[in-house]
Amino acid sequence: MTELCLILAGFLLVNLLAALWRVARGPTPADRLLAALLFGTVGVAILLLLAFAGGEAALVDAALLLALLALITGAAFAHRIWREGQDGHS
Repeated sequence: MTELCLILAGFLLVNLLAALWRVARGPTPADRLLAALLFGTVGVAILLLLAFAGGEAALVDAALLLALLALITGAAFAHRIWREGQDGHS
């Protein structure tokens, strides 16, 4: 089971590289935000897989922190876009 977790973590790491490409080339800020949120989601999944495979409880705490930061990032971006939309119509 540990080997499967490590293989899945490697696969998710490849997905992070694809997300990095999207952040660099994203045509709109929304595309870049979605890729950044993908970083958070996949990062949490990788940390949880590594915590399960290695028995490290500290990685679960790091995963929870990363999930919280991804949530705050998404909310801040949505708030920023909302304010720009409000200011543009006034």
